[in-house]
Amino acid sequence: MLLDSFGRQAVDLRVSLTDRCNLRCTYCMPEEGLSWLAKPELLTDEEIVRLVGIAVRDLGVREVRFTGGEPMLRPGLVGIVAACAGLEPRPELSLTTNGIGLGRTAAALREAGLNRVNVSLDTLDPEVFHTLTRRRRLQDVLDGLAAAEEAGLTPVKLNAVLMRGVNDHEAPDLLAWCLERGYELRFIEQMPLDAQHGWDRSAMITAEEILDRLGARFSLTPEPSARRGAAPAERWIVDGGAGRVGVIASVTRPFCRACDRTRLTADGQVRNCLFATEESDLRAALRSGADDAELAALWRAAMWGKKAGAGIDNPEFHQPERPMSAIGG
Repeated sequence: MLLDSFGRQAVDLRVSLTDRCNLRCTYCMPEEGLSWLAKPELLTDEEIVRLVGIAVRDLGVREVRFTGGEPMLRPGLVGIVAACAGLEPRPELSLTTNGIGLGRTAAALREAGLNRVNVSLDTLDPEVFHTLTRRRRLQDVLDGLAAAEEAGLTPVKLNAVLMRGVNDHEAPDLLAWCLERGYELRFIEQMPLDAQHGWDRSAMITAEEILDRLGARFSLTPEPSARRGAAPAERWIVDGGAGRVGVIASVTRPFCRACDRTRLTADGQVRNCLFATEESDLRAALRSGADDAELAALWRAAMWGKKAGAGIDNPEFHQPERPMSAIGG
């Protein structure tokens, strides 16, 4: 198992397939000037599948989520999904994406064995979308969502980040739109993981503010905490019905005590925390001929050193050098 010294077990693996993206969201990347990983630094498709196999077979991982950057920019994505779906025991497979490529690939991903998708969508306004992402691709995302639902990649989950003075007024509209279509919406507090290191806590829309905005239109009842488990989102029942909305408050309500995640970057580094400032290199060991048992031992050692918490509230907190696009969500 992947245990740490505080007794937490990592059963959820996030695998970054690329640090590249076809959007330039203001809270994640600068408009230009960000250097990408060189191709020789990236794990090959076969190396990714081998490491996922070790995690599933030897280390107790039960869920695998493919992330980026934008994972749909990885040419071998469908093949990677198919290979991981063939592992024993079979892990639950999901994908976090901006949705732009789903229109043409959702059916193939479902056939390969993908179970569901999380799509990032911060606004329904085309002009606000352009302001936030610096691209005019909103309709492509909406088409991708429809394709994912049609392909059976359900439940379709949406992730939204609210930016003060930009789209924070849209929270109730986003929720109403998702409820109408049966999508599950999660609002995420903006985290200090931007490439330009411009995060400002005072400008961040907090979980409390998100709930206040939603509460102006909807009646929200907290879902029993026992149902949350290790999930990062606190969830609320909307208007007493079947609809739910979640808030991931990584900054103001950290959930480190129940964290069950381990992360593998596109260049083969294990990160035991999203905000870790140190990594453990599996790629070098793999390419030097290490066998599966040796790689598993390195992974266990990396997770054992996990800190009790991310420490965002500590005065000595330092933002990781790698941005979210290079870490994987």
